[in-house]
Amino acid sequence: MTENINFEIKRNGDIAIFKLNEERFDSQISGLVKGELTILLHTEGIKKLIFDLSSVEYCDSSGLSSILLAYRILQAEEGHIRLAAPQKNVSRLIDISQLNRILPIFSSVEEAVQDLETI
Repeated sequence: MTENINFEIKRNGDIAIFKLNEERFDSQISGLVKGELTILLHTEGIKKLIFDLSSVEYCDSSGLSSILLAYRILQAEEGHIRLAAPQKNVSRLIDISQLNRILPIFSSVEEAVQDLETI
């Protein structure tokens, strides 16, 4: 099992951008991502999160589970999450799983930021 993950967190005003710099978002790293997101959302008081998927080429159900965890945490705190820049395969999985019905998806981080700035 992988012991660390490559990610970065940027702030844009009251918006946090979580960029996963991994090609595969699967069971090997999903637990670590869940841990990082839980710490970030509970300790930093973040109410607006953009999950930047631009580097992710492959995602499975455990990766989606990590995103759903962030969604549930934010929903409980009356926060908001946006997905940004998913590649074709990841976007297809999101559509098949029908997560696009509850998770707004944008083609770029900039578009997601603009959307969250209106809230």
